[in-house]
Amino acid sequence: MNAEKNDSTQWRDALPEFSSNEPGTCLVAARHKNNFTQEALSEITKIPRRHISEMENGKRPIGKKTAKKISKVLEVDYRVFL
Repeated sequence: MNAEKNDSTQWRDALPEFSSNEPGTCLVAARHKNNFTQEALSEITKIPRRHISEMENGKRPIGKKTAKKISKVLEVDYRVFL
């Protein structure tokens, strides 16, 4: 029997520069997927745009309450931001 060869690579191995800020990277990805600017997300969530930028850049943690607020707008599971 021939074993199937798996040519896939874990994203953490392929893009190590993003693995240190997974919540921020997920926030950027979800925001872009839904065609939101930081300003638009800020207006809807009432989270200051500066805070969104800081969360995306790993300079501010994304707390559970904030993650839930953002996840409702971006329609993703809030746990990806924690």
